[in-house]
Amino acid sequence: MINIALHDAEFFAYHGFYPEEQKIGCRFLIDIEIGFIPQTNLNDDNLDDTVDYEKVYIMACEEMKNPRKLIETVGQAIIDRIIAQYHFVEVIKVVIKKLNPPLIGKVAHSSVTINYPSEK
Repeated sequence: MINIALHDAEFFAYHGFYPEEQKIGCRFLIDIEIGFIPQTNLNDDNLDDTVDYEKVYIMACEEMKNPRKLIETVGQAIIDRIIAQYHFVEVIKVVIKKLNPPLIGKVAHSSVTINYPSEK
């Protein structure tokens, strides 16, 4: 199996349960890890035979532009798009960190982790 990953991709977005979060926005960091079995010989050196992490980054960018109440929803949308684009993907892990969440005390970040296939 081959794994590709993006780590700490940074975004400013308007996700949050409270209306003020969707107005003022917040910084987020995203990790995306993808595991797959190559469909052809990697010695062919063809980008079409692997997962293009630039396309994965663009998918994340597009989903981060769509405000949602839950970052879980954002993470699932990213996973759904990766699966639709790359049918040969076997595992995906998306971690979304909300930096300095609006809590009464100082917290570096809150986070959510979503796995595909889901762990039971």
